[in-house]
Amino acid sequence: MSREIPLWEVFVRAKNGLSHRHVGSLHAADSKMAIEGARDVYTRRMEGVSLWVVPSAAITASDPSDAAALFEPAQDKVYRHPTFYVVPDNIKHI
Repeated sequence: MSREIPLWEVFVRAKNGLSHRHVGSLHAADSKMAIEGARDVYTRRMEGVSLWVVPSAAITASDPSDAAALFEPAQDKVYRHPTFYVVPDNIKHI
């Protein structure tokens, strides 16, 4: 009996305070092996401070052809647009 090794999606946070970024995928038997593999493959130059690994099978994605119907309702919420206030120059990462 052949068991397929699960595929994991890898996210790395490069600096404290910044978001995790998807950097790739790898196969691993469990989450511990996925973290170790992600460390070895995606942070070889000490560029990461945090790793996330997520089973690919657990990700649900929207269909790009449904983008208009999915995102159009946000156009009615103008109060969410950053045009109503001034962001000070010393504020970063917004």
